[in-house]
Amino acid sequence: MTAQAGGASPLLSPGDARRHYRMLRRQMPAGERADAERAIRRELQRLGLWRRGRRIGVYLGMPGEVNLRPAFADAWARGALLYVPRIRNRRSGEMSFVPLHPGAPLRRNGFGIDEPVGAGRIALLALDAVLVPLVAFDSSGHRLGMGAGFYDRALRRRLDRSQSFRRPRLLGVAYAMQQAAAIERAPWDVALDLVVTECGTLRCDSVPS
Repeated sequence: MTAQAGGASPLLSPGDARRHYRMLRRQMPAGERADAERAIRRELQRLGLWRRGRRIGVYLGMPGEVNLRPAFADAWARGALLYVPRIRNRRSGEMSFVPLHPGAPLRRNGFGIDEPVGAGRIALLALDAVLVPLVAFDSSGHRLGMGAGFYDRALRRRLDRSQSFRRPRLLGVAYAMQQAAAIERAPWDVALDLVVTECGTLRCDSVPS
């Protein structure tokens, strides 16, 4: 997967693209980041994700990723059911989604990401939507992740984009400056339906209308 930054620039290699967009995230001033995250949380609320009985995949992010945790209390209060990734097998890249309850004990996995302690998981197709972190994205819904491929493996059943609605809906969550002019899609990449930034919601143009 390669990415093009700034429209006229040549396609960057995956490693160079990750370094470029992660650097942009790190350089974002703290106040600007806080304002952007508040706007993103408002946009997620406007989209109606946090409805009673809705099963939503969220994430407990790494440094630099959009922090969703302040939205969880509102989601639970509105009756939404939240699930987060858990690495099942680091070597084979297997990941599943497990319940996240208020006050649940957490532990750090091998990547330094929090995961709930305890058993239980949900089938991917039982989720209504999954919020996906990313390093960069384009208007077609192609994303550049951290490179381990956990999300692509977990979501590979979404590779068939022949239907106008597929479960679950995939929503990238990012800052607007993470948008690339183009990201070259690899055969195993799973495209997003929408991307939510502080500037609003982008409907990806590879999604049937």
